[in-house]
Amino acid sequence: MSIQENYNTIKSQLPAHVQLVAVSKTHPVSAIQEVYDLGQRVFGENKVQEVMEKYPLLPKDIQWHLIGHLQTNKVKYIAEFIDTIQSVDSEKLMLEINKEAAKYDRKIKVLLQVKIAEEESKFGLETNEARALFQKYTDGAFSNIEVTGLMGMATFTEDEQQIRKEFSILKSLFDELNKQKSLQTLSMGMSDDFPVAIECGANSIRVGSAIFGRRDYTK
Repeated sequence: MSIQENYNTIKSQLPAHVQLVAVSKTHPVSAIQEVYDLGQRVFGENKVQEVMEKYPLLPKDIQWHLIGHLQTNKVKYIAEFIDTIQSVDSEKLMLEINKEAAKYDRKIKVLLQVKIAEEESKFGLETNEARALFQKYTDGAFSNIEVTGLMGMATFTEDEQQIRKEFSILKSLFDELNKQKSLQTLSMGMSDDFPVAIECGANSIRVGSAIFGRRDYTK
């Protein structure tokens, strides 16, 4: 199917309250423009270098989300324009984002990335670390950051029960923190598992290959 057909198929499956983040990593500006022209405004990139290259070439009303692991020394390159950083996995990173956002007199939206998968390769805060960091935020520690929610990735497995269990852990934490301070975004679910994620309470999903096709990692 074409990108347009893929995009329309995905959109037709989403309830009105669920945000679609179109993950455009490794895909060309022309493909992003095509999806933008269909009405999409929220795009996700994994790497700082890639979003920096694409940002000047595309419409300025795009809301760019950084969804990949972010090193503290690269925050300064995206602080002026990034809409949301979905992958905050340490207090050190929070402090750096706060510092760089202050230079532009803006608040950067962030999601705390929580490690819910059993895979060692996945990044994220342990549940108690997320609670502690959120408490510091609610106490006013990061004045140039707005924590808007949580993000998590389930284990890459065919076992739907395990995926549901992991998503449910994140939903429980979201509900708990939401009682302390209002949160908007629970980001979980990708091309292969987003229907399950939505059933488990996700209101934001990150979909790439199901829209753009297979990624070319040789570029």
